[in-house]
Amino acid sequence: MLQLDIHPTGRHFLQIPGPSPVPDRILRAMSLPTIDHRGPEFGTLGLKVLGGIQQIFKTKHPVAIYPASGTGAWEAALANTLSPGDHVLMYETGHFASLWQKMATRLGLSTEFLAYAGTDAHLPNAPSWRRGVQAELIEARLRKDTEKKIKAVCVVHNETSTGVTSDIASVRKAIDAAGHPALLMVDSISGLASADYRHDEWGVDVCVSGSQKGLMLPPGISFNALSPRALEVSKHAKLPKAFWAWDEIVEMNKDGYWPYTPNTNLLYGLSESLDMILGEGLDNVFARHQRWAAGVRAAVNTWGLPIQCADPAVYSPVLTGVITPEGVDADAVRRLIHRRFDLSLGTGLGKLKGRMFRMGHLGDSNDLTLVAMVAGVEMGMKLSGIKLAGSGVQAAMDHFASHPAAPVTLQKAA
Repeated sequence: MLQLDIHPTGRHFLQIPGPSPVPDRILRAMSLPTIDHRGPEFGTLGLKVLGGIQQIFKTKHPVAIYPASGTGAWEAALANTLSPGDHVLMYETGHFASLWQKMATRLGLSTEFLAYAGTDAHLPNAPSWRRGVQAELIEARLRKDTEKKIKAVCVVHNETSTGVTSDIASVRKAIDAAGHPALLMVDSISGLASADYRHDEWGVDVCVSGSQKGLMLPPGISFNALSPRALEVSKHAKLPKAFWAWDEIVEMNKDGYWPYTPNTNLLYGLSESLDMILGEGLDNVFARHQRWAAGVRAAVNTWGLPIQCADPAVYSPVLTGVITPEGVDADAVRRLIHRRFDLSLGTGLGKLKGRMFRMGHLGDSNDLTLVAMVAGVEMGMKLSGIKLAGSGVQAAMDHFASHPAAPVTLQKAA
């Protein structure tokens, strides 16, 4: 029988693209005694986290916080804004875009899936899974919708399965250029607090996110960042909803409370996370992740292996996918690395199963953590018989040494 938390020496290296490693500081905050969720102390906590998460989303408008995974927040976004049979335009960038589309169909919505129409030598069965959203395809489709039947456009900001960060601002421009009233819904579950995201500036109506990625928390909190238009549309949406309904949540949140029992100790952790991130400054956090990503990609390029994302313009700062050579089972390599070096990597999902693995570089990491990850991966691939063109470890070390992190003066969270 496999025992939990049994690691002979040292810490387990959790380098999947989420859940990300939880800082000790946040774990300590979560260990505080649970308090009355109707008492005055909780109201103070509630107002603090609600105000702080607005800063993370870069919005002045309400953010609904649920005791749920990101999947729940997907459902909340759809259920609060749409009615049975509504037509929704979605864009296929990977496994999670596909799961959101599957959910929309199961909820009784009519879904249409756009995708990159080109070819790809490395992944002939999934060419769209190596590229970001092409806003011009969305604009062209909306222009054809002269009867305005499409009620929403749904896209993924940072596609966790592929390591692609799409340009959300360009999607808003495409919708506006088409003169179309469709809502813009965005999944930034793995992008929030790691990759640049601007809810109000980019004109997003609903953004979905979760706690276990850039916020460095355990799974169990999810979010809907809302626009005034989304709130107005929700008054007339007919999909069934009760637990997910925004109206009661937004009303009770005004005083720092929830219409149900919230996950108090995870909110303690969220409070601490917000102090850490806002204290460092969001722009500094984004720059740190971009720097880490560049160092890891330098290693992959030196190995001579293809990066899952085929377009350097949309490389993710959160994770890097690595395509293994033809005939090499990426999952077997990943399992060997876990067994020999106590290092967890992300598996290939859906159409990518067995063809690639994912290296997370987000949250509670540093240069040495990532160099160690690269070393474990390099040793594992060599043990698996993969011929590498050069030392990725040396490439990562050289990159971090020649691109020192900018000094950061901690700020006081607002």
